[in-house]
Amino acid sequence: MNSLALSATSASSASPAPAGRTASASARGAGSDSASGSASGSGSASGSGTGGRPRTGRRVRSRSTGPALAGAALLLPALAAVLAVSLYPVLRTLWLSAHDAGFAGPERLTGFANLQRLLGDGLFWNAWWHTVAFAFGSTLVETVLGIGFALVLHRSFRGRGLVRAAVLIPWAIPTVVTSRMFGWIFDGRSGVANYLLSRLHLTGHYVDFLGDPHTALPTIALADVWKTTPFMAILVLAALQTVPAELAESARVDGASPWRTFRSITLPVIAPSLLIAALLRILDAFRIFDLPYVLTGGGPADSTETLSTFGYKTLFSGLELGYGSMVATAAFVTEVFIAAAFAWYLARRYRALEG
Repeated sequence: MNSLALSATSASSASPAPAGRTASASARGAGSDSASGSASGSGSASGSGTGGRPRTGRRVRSRSTGPALAGAALLLPALAAVLAVSLYPVLRTLWLSAHDAGFAGPERLTGFANLQRLLGDGLFWNAWWHTVAFAFGSTLVETVLGIGFALVLHRSFRGRGLVRAAVLIPWAIPTVVTSRMFGWIFDGRSGVANYLLSRLHLTGHYVDFLGDPHTALPTIALADVWKTTPFMAILVLAALQTVPAELAESARVDGASPWRTFRSITLPVIAPSLLIAALLRILDAFRIFDLPYVLTGGGPADSTETLSTFGYKTLFSGLELGYGSMVATAAFVTEVFIAAAFAWYLARRYRALEG
C-alpha cells in the first residue's frame, strides 16, 4: 500500500500542467517582460529627452558655486573696509579739488579754477620737480645697491643668516628717528660729517649740508638711500632664489665670467621682479614727507619742498582744502601715470618673451 501511494504521488508531481495554465503563465511573463522593457526604455528616453543628466549637472554646479558664494560673502566685510579707507578718501579729494572749501563754512563749486591756479603756480611745479627727481634718483641708487647686497647675501658663507638680519636694521628704524640721526650727522657746526671732512683735510670750512640749497636735497636722498636699500636688497634676494642653479653652473663650465653670467642669465630672469620692486619703491618715494619735513621743513628757499610737504602746508597752514586737494590729486595722477608706464613696459616684455 505504501509503495502504491508513493508511486501515485510521484506520478502526480511529474505530470505536466494543463495547456491553458501554461499559456496564461507564459503570457503573464511576456507581458511583465515587455512592460519592464518599455518602462526602462521610456525611462532612458525620458532621461535623454528631458535632461536627466543636466539635472545632475545643475546639482554639481550648485555644489561648486556654493563655496564660492560663501567665500565672496566672507570677503565682503574686508572689501567694504578697504573701500571705506581707500576709495572714499580718493573720491572725497576729487570732490574737494573742484570746490572752494575751508575747515569752516560751506563748500562752493569752482569747477576748474583750482586746476588753472595749479598749472600756473610756480611753487607747485618746484615741488613737483623735486619730488620726481628725488623719487627716480633715490630709487635708481637703491636698486643698484640692492642688487649688489643681494648678490653678496645670496652666496653661502658662515654667518649669512646673521648678516641678512643685520641688513634689515636700517629699514626697521622709524623714519623720524632716521631723520634726527642724519640731522646730527650732517649738522653744519657739530656734525660727524664735517668732523671727518676736516680731519681728512678734504675741506677747509664747515659745510652746511642741510642749509645749502645745493646740498639739502641730495642729503635727504642719501638718508632715504641708507634707510630703504635693505628693502630693495631683500626683494632682489627673493628674486635670485628663482634663478636655476643649473644655468649658472653651465655658464661657469663654459668659461663665462661672473659679469657675463649675471648680465646674460641672472639679470634676464630677475628683471620682472626687479621692475616690480622698482615700481613699488618709486611710488613710495613719490609720497616722501617725513624726511624733508623733519630735516628741513621744505627749505632752505623751498629747495627740498615736495608735493607732500607742499600739500600739507596748503591744507593745514593755509587752510585751503580745495586747492590742497587739487595738489593731492595732481600727485595721485602722476603716480597713476608712473604705474601705467611700468605696467605697459612689463606687458610688452612678457609679450616679447611669449612671442
